[in-house]
Order: sequence, then C-alpha cells, then structure tokens
Amino acid sequence: MLRRFNFLHIIYSCYLLCCITPIFKINLYAKESLKINLTEELKKGNFLIGLKQYLGANTDSFFEKQNITFITNKNFITLHSSNGLKYKSKKINILFKKIPLKTPVVIERIVFGPFASFESAQRKAKNLKEKGYEALVAYPKNWEVWIPISKNVPNKLNYKIFKKSYSSKIVPFLISEYSQKQLQGPIFLSSSDEIRINDINFGKKFYLAKDSYGTWTLIQKIKFDDYLKGVLPYEIGSNSPLEALKAQAVIARTWALYNSERFNIDNYHLCISTQCQVYKPPNIKYKNVNKAIIDTSNLIITYKNKPINSFYHGSNGGLSASASESWQIKDYRYLNAMIDGLDPLKKTFKLPIKTGDELNKFLDFADEKVYGDRHSLYRWQKKVSSEIIQNNLINNQLIKEKADLVNLNIIERGSSGRVIKLEIKLKNVQKPIVLIKDDIRRILSFLPSNLFIINKLNDNLWLFKGGGFGHGVGLSQSGAIEMAKLGFTYEQILNHYYQGTKIKKIEILSH
Repeated sequence: MLRRFNFLHIIYSCYLLCCITPIFKINLYAKESLKINLTEELKKGNFLIGLKQYLGANTDSFFEKQNITFITNKNFITLHSSNGLKYKSKKINILFKKIPLKTPVVIERIVFGPFASFESAQRKAKNLKEKGYEALVAYPKNWEVWIPISKNVPNKLNYKIFKKSYSSKIVPFLISEYSQKQLQGPIFLSSSDEIRINDINFGKKFYLAKDSYGTWTLIQKIKFDDYLKGVLPYEIGSNSPLEALKAQAVIARTWALYNSERFNIDNYHLCISTQCQVYKPPNIKYKNVNKAIIDTSNLIITYKNKPINSFYHGSNGGLSASASESWQIKDYRYLNAMIDGLDPLKKTFKLPIKTGDELNKFLDFADEKVYGDRHSLYRWQKKVSSEIIQNNLINNQLIKEKADLVNLNIIERGSSGRVIKLEIKLKNVQKPIVLIKDDIRRILSFLPSNLFIINKLNDNLWLFKGGGFGHGVGLSQSGAIEMAKLGFTYEQILNHYYQGTKIKKIEILSH
C-alpha cells in the first residue's frame, strides 16, 4: 500500500528527503562533530563545500561500482557514523547500495522552474513566501522552487506537479576485507594527513550526508583561506597581476559569505561549479595567489555595514550591467550599468544604449580606452542555424516538435544594451515564445552573453554579434586585470566596480 507524504514528510522523511534542517539528530554515542550547523561553521571560519552531489544515483559516474575510497599515506583516517560506528584505517571504502523499502514512499510537491540562476529562483521563492506559501529553493540538476501540494495555488502560476514513488533507499556501507557494515548519515571522516578521494588529493575533513533528492553529497569542511586558494587560480587565473588577485580574493570571500545559504536545503554552503565559484583542490602553491589572500585576510566588501552580493564575471564587453538587467531581481545600489573604460570613452558613448544600431557602433569601437579588451570573448560572432535554435527549444520543453523559425525579435534592452526580452516566432505556433533576461542564455546556450545584436542571413541562418562573457554584473575579471596592469590598486578596482561600498575586516574570520 502506498503512503502519501505531505510537505512536512518531504522535509523530515527519514528515508529520503530528511536532510534540510541545519542540525541533525544523531546517536548519543556518535561524536559532537557529526552535527552539521551551517551558521556555527561560518563563525568558526569554515565553509562546507559540496564536492560531489547525487552520490548513489544510477547515472553517477564519479566512482566505479557505486563506491568511493578515502586513502592517506601515513596517518589514519577516522570515520564516525551517526549510528555510533567508529572505524580507523589508512584506506576506507564506502559502497552505496539500494535497499528495498518495506512500504513504497510517494513524494509529491509543486515545482516552479527550472530557473537559469539561483538569483531568479530566490526571487520566486520570496514572492511565494510573501503570498503565504512555504517555499524552498532546491537544486536537483537545475534551480527550482518547491512548495507543498495545495488547493490554494492560483491556476495562473506556471508550475508543475512532481510525483514519484520510491521503492528503495540509497544506503552507504563500510566495506572491509571481511565485512560490510551499514552507515548512517551524516558520516564524518577526518585525518591529520591529506586524504585522497578516488586518487584526488582534497583535504582533511569531510562529511557524507543525505540530500533532498534521495541521494548523497560528499562535503568538504575547509577554512576560508584554503577555500580561496582553490578558487582564485580557476576564477581569475594564477598568472593575473597581484592587485587583480587581491581584488578577486576580497570579492570571492565576500561572495561566498553572502551566498552561503544557497544550499541550506542540503546542509552545505556552496558547490564547486559555475553555479557558485569554481573550486578545485589547491594542490599547487601559487606565490602570488597566497600573497593576495594573506594581504587581504578577513577583508570583505560592505554596503551599509553588510556584506554585498559581489557578482563578478569574465568579461563585460566594455559595458557593465545592473543586476535587474541580468536576473529577475531588484537592483542593488552598488551595482550600476556603466561604460567600463577611461574617460574619453565615456565622452564618446552615453548610457542608456537602447537600440541595436547604438550597440553595434559600440561593439565596433574597440581600442585601449576600454578595460578588458584582451579577453578572448571581448567581441564574438556566432552563426547559428534555425535547426539549432529549434533543438534548444525542444530540449527545454518550450515546443514539442520542430517548427520553422520565422523571426527573432529583440523586444527590449536594458541600460547597458543587453537583451532583456527576446521574442521567437515559429510557423504554425500561435503564440510567440518570449525569453526574459537570464533565460535567454539558459535556453540559447550558444550565447556567451546577452550583449548582442541579431542579423538574419537567410531563412536558415542567423548571425549573433556581441561582446563579453557572462552576465556582465559587478567586477569584470578581464577589466580588473587590465586596470591592475595600468597601476590601479585592488581598492581602486573594487571601488570602480562596486560603487559606494567600503572594504572592512570582519571578526568571524579571525583565527
């Protein structure tokens, strides 16, 4: 007999979707370290990083035969499981198995999304909460907002019903030469030695914890500065000028603190992909990266004494965007649309740039007056067939089958000239498809940015001509590199991109 779970069961189910409260109830024999408290970890100067999500899923390719191995060279790894099991070894092998449930569990919820970004999902969740709904932001492969099944949800809201029956649960087992012992999450593993996980050297402290999707997450517990050592080389590049590295260190620290709640539902702070900040284990020591982190130790950017949402990106193409141009959120006073270059450039061009002709003139004007003009995608062109556009629409379930593309029409631009509303007309499709802001790049994934114009070459070929890489909000990494080479300090770089802010030291980062 199937049991129907309401929303509270989704949150607290001991089988599948239980792990979204910040503190776990654990066996009295397990150590205190098994409690996961996201707020307390921040106060201690630690981030919890989701290294690998969805462990145990059938489609997971992270480990062979559904197992994960932890190895040290010298000192023992200590494992504590929430069911009281303790184990020490230089090699720990954990196998994930599907265990049948005595009674299948049915999970139901109302889902909004997918959203192209956390920011857009968060805005939707806030709107729903203001209307009295219990809304959660989740990331089961894409950003979504969940609310409980309810008869009071207005029909005009665009949502879908998720319903799935589970006949098994994913359970980790400690595998030794002679036995298999069942484990219970969260599982804490630590060593005074560096631990290799599937032959990759990561760090010293880890959790394995259940997520909200019936799978597991490998979580690393890491000090702020060690986290930044794994971010800077992959975000701005280890060979960047020192002042640019310092600027990146401050904004990466600020961004991580401001956004540390985005994975609350799964009991960790941040991921390691472009959905957060790109992070990889800091196995190589870069002198300037380390110096930049030490010289800016504990410094963050603030506005009215609070950490800012320090957005950054690869290249703005010479035009910085406001936050509301890129996402369906309210603007921040410290993030403004502006021409990113020397004063002579600002005398030649003025904002707002509202037409394709105005933007085209700016795109054709590229000289040393622009900050960041050496980025590989500072200017770009994409010839795209109608078939590719149709396939993208089908893959994102906006149309069911191919329909001839009639026209692409830019309806609206933001102050920086970025496309914020794009209309797609299809033959025999009565209502045009309208993409808004970050959904434009999510659906038309071949676009490096929303700063573009469109020319129709023929019935089957379109030319997108544009500039920049990323959302264009906040610091442009290529612009910061250029400014550093011109002699600007990291403070001047940050004040340029985050206007009206202050750089301050925060106490919770103190050692």
